[in-house]
Amino acid sequence: MSFFIHSACRASLAARLSSVTRATTRLPTYATSARSSPTRTVSAKKSPLVTKAAASTIAKDVDNFKGADRIQDIVDEGDAYELDAEALSEAVASTSASFTPVQPAFVGELLPGNDTLSTDWSRSYYGLSTQSFSREIADVLLAPIDEMDIEVKPDGLLYLPEIKYRRILNKAFGPGGWGLAPRTETNVGPRVVSREYALVCLGRLVAIARGEQEYFDPAGIPTATEACKSNALMRCCKDLGVASELWDPRFIRGFKDKHCVEVWGEHVTTRKKKKLWRRKDQPKLDYPYKE
Repeated sequence: MSFFIHSACRASLAARLSSVTRATTRLPTYATSARSSPTRTVSAKKSPLVTKAAASTIAKDVDNFKGADRIQDIVDEGDAYELDAEALSEAVASTSASFTPVQPAFVGELLPGNDTLSTDWSRSYYGLSTQSFSREIADVLLAPIDEMDIEVKPDGLLYLPEIKYRRILNKAFGPGGWGLAPRTETNVGPRVVSREYALVCLGRLVAIARGEQEYFDPAGIPTATEACKSNALMRCCKDLGVASELWDPRFIRGFKDKHCVEVWGEHVTTRKKKKLWRRKDQPKLDYPYKE
């Protein structure tokens, strides 16, 4: 009689093993990092006639996709030991029903948390060109710049001090409503520091630019790194239309004719002379040149 019961138990387990194997082979493959677990051995108290496999241990093996092989081994050993068939069946059924594959986040997507505060801005393009800003914000960003705020470098290049860009962004989005997120590591070359930044406004990416700054002594690298960030901010603001006049050749020529003058300057150490630019309403050239 016990022989027929034992045979029926083995046939039931073999059928469940076949269904579990078919279910696991149909699962899609996901690019996730799976934790590898060492092979577990089912610990059971053995007696001359009875050995019961721990259902919890078998469930963990099935969860790690190793249970199927282990169940087959136990079934093959059925001639020597008697299994707790009911506990084993419940473990296999509960594990198969609760299995849910986890898909990885795509590059540039939100990190766990599913909000903009968890966005990996070193890779993400979240919110880029989804919609325009309100008319009130656009009016602040596209407003003509005050000509009194424009400066000129000795080589004739017009520029707006970086603090002016920050004030415009604060006026448009409010303090804390915008920020610069680094997208790369700082690249320190023999003479130039550079780094790529993303300008994020109201939780949306609006522009990406690489800032750069020269340095002449290793002790000046920290200062050059901060200036590199300001340079990236200026270039990002160009995409928002802030101070766009400074890239307009007609505006540049008109501004220089009206507000700037080209003078001869002499270097105080080399005594070399060259033509340099300054604003008409500014004092004469200072160190290292004298006018």
